[in-house]
Parts: sequence; C-alpha cells; structure tokens
Amino acid sequence: MRVVHSPRHALHDGGMELHRGELVPCFEMPARADFILQAVRQAGLEVSEPQAFGLESLWGVHDAGFVEFLRTAHAQWRAIGKQGFMLPSGFPARGMRRDHLPSGINGQMGYYAFDAGTPIVQGTWDAAFAAAQCALTAAAWVAEGERSAYALCRPPGHHAGHSTYGGYCFLNNAALAAQHLRERGCARVAVLDVDYHHGNGTQDIFWERADVLVVSLHGTPETEYPYFLGYADERGAGAGEGFTHNFPLPRGTTWAQYSAALDSALDAVARFGPDALVVSLGVDTYVGDPISAFALEREHFPLMGRRLAQLRLPTVFVQEGGYAVEDLGLNVAGVLEGFDAGR
Repeated sequence: MRVVHSPRHALHDGGMELHRGELVPCFEMPARADFILQAVRQAGLEVSEPQAFGLESLWGVHDAGFVEFLRTAHAQWRAIGKQGFMLPSGFPARGMRRDHLPSGINGQMGYYAFDAGTPIVQGTWDAAFAAAQCALTAAAWVAEGERSAYALCRPPGHHAGHSTYGGYCFLNNAALAAQHLRERGCARVAVLDVDYHHGNGTQDIFWERADVLVVSLHGTPETEYPYFLGYADERGAGAGEGFTHNFPLPRGTTWAQYSAALDSALDAVARFGPDALVVSLGVDTYVGDPISAFALEREHFPLMGRRLAQLRLPTVFVQEGGYAVEDLGLNVAGVLEGFDAGR
C-alpha cells in the first residue's frame, strides 16, 4: 500500500481548546503524525509527498467563501493587532440570524465554526491544505489503478462540513477523496467512518446525494461529541434519502459489540455496490484513548483491516482521529497491515 504524507502538517501547532468545559492544551498535536509515520515506515510501506492541487479542487466539497475565510483568517487576526491562536467567542444559535456573514474576523469565526475546540494558528491553512492534497493524491492513485492507498492527513477532516469547521477539522479530506473518485469515473463511492466521533461534516456534505453513501460507527451523540448529529434515524434527504447510515454505540463498547455493528455497516456498503471505498480511519476507538470511551485493544485493529479488505474494493484510507499518541502509530499500522493481509 502506498502512503502519502506532507511534513507541512507540523505548521498547525499550538493553541488551547475548550474540552468539555475546560480550557486545555490541544489533544490534536504534531506528534500524532510523527508516530504514525514511524510505524508505517517500520511496516515497510512506501511514503511519498502529495501532488499539487489548486484551490478549485476544494470547491466540489466546500463553499468557496468558507475556503477563503480559512485561507485568510489568521492574517485578518493579525491585522487587528492580535497574536497567537484564534478561538470563536460567539455562535449563531437558535433565535439568532444565520443568513448574514459579519465583516469582522471575530464574527466570521463564530459564523463558520461550530465549537471552541479548534484553534487556528498562523500555519493552520498551509497544514490543512497540505492534508487535503494528501487525500486527493491518494484518491488519484486509486483512480489510476492502485488497489489501495493511505493518506496520512493532519489535521484531520471528517468534522468539517460544506461551510463549517470544528472538531480539529478544517477541510474534509475524506469527502475530497470521495469527490475526486467521482470526478475520475467512479459512479458510486462509499465513505465508511470508523472514528470514535461521528463524521458530521461528511454527512452534511453528502446529505442530499445518492452517488456517495455515508456510513458511520461512533459513540452515541447522547453523551459524545459532536452531540447534535449521528443518530440512527438520520438517513439523508431529497435524492440522498436512504444513503446515510449511522450506527451509534454506547460508552464502553467492546470488540464483540463493535464487530457486530461493523458487520452491519459493511453489509450496507456492499448493498450500495460502490466502485470505490473511502475509509475515515480514526483509531480513537482504542481503549487507551484519552478523549474517547470504547474498549478496542491493539489486536482488534488488524481484524478491522481484514474485515474491510473483504469488500474487495479499491480503497482510500484517510487518517482522522486517535489521541493515545504513543500507541497511535501501531494501531494505524495494524489496520493497514490487516487490510493488506486480507486482500
């Protein structure tokens, strides 16, 4: 399996996040990618830097105005005399207007963000755009005939919607990969999200589309971030009705419980009959993850990879979460090695 990764990920570094009511150092840190890179290299996988894609490659997934906000946000912040990291301080909640974009940077942050846990620093845009190019490169490889590829993306992406950012995510790397596969000739693409947290952004982007199936296994939004999407009754709308499937699971979910839900998710993918698969690969389902609450052990990740391989589909893996930093690389490599062994 080929791997694509950009060292520019390290430009997104620093800041604090509001986590469950407390201001704490960010769990999403550059060391995450470093541990994964070390593990995949030790597994003998070939690592390349991404191809160049222009801003227009983002517009099939993201609003152009939102992209421009991300590209210029920190420069606007500095222009009003601010330094360091940016967090929003107000949001257009119920009873407030959502049809008007404020001209000031503080209002724009609240307009486009949906949490105060995703700081923007001076290098955020460069890192996020590099991560998007990694995902697009992996999708291009698969479109050109590779059976599988892994995009080691950081920052992650599955919480980023059509015109929203949050959950450590700015651009939706998995959605960009799926869209690129569609544009390169795949009539149907499935996105399977195995991150602990619901991929609300991916669901938002493809909510009204029948050409991209979105399937997610995750901690129940009754108690787990992002709280307000990810329920089992969310099935899509319009042309996309029936093309979203959510499998919310309780805190403490074991491999036996998770495996049964994974079987149901894979059945949904198989019934859809896609030409290609995109896997939002979060390994924060691990028992040692500091911000998650499932009970998967290290030996379960190769089993997951083998199960994914049984679909026999061209597959793009896109890195999402996983915050038990020192164990992260081994768990990711376990999925990829299990997948290769199961083909």
